[in-house]
Amino acid sequence: MNLTPNDKLKLEAALKDMATSMTRVAAERDLQKNVIGDICEELQLNKKVFRKLARVYYKQNFDDEVATHQEFETLYETVTQNTKP
Repeated sequence: MNLTPNDKLKLEAALKDMATSMTRVAAERDLQKNVIGDICEELQLNKKVFRKLARVYYKQNFDDEVATHQEFETLYETVTQNTKP
């Protein structure tokens, strides 16, 4: 691949932008991990449940989640109705 000097500068700038973005993402992951750990320990919450609460709160899709869960319950009960030990 032959890159012009201008192409090399563009590529280097793009790499720097990506590296900076990746650094921010890693920092946010660390923050989220600490928030989850702290609140779940303090309030004795299940981490999986707290993560789901946070996602639903972020997306503001509570009604969709409830509908999906109801569909899941119905389907699960239908499938396992006669197969319980």
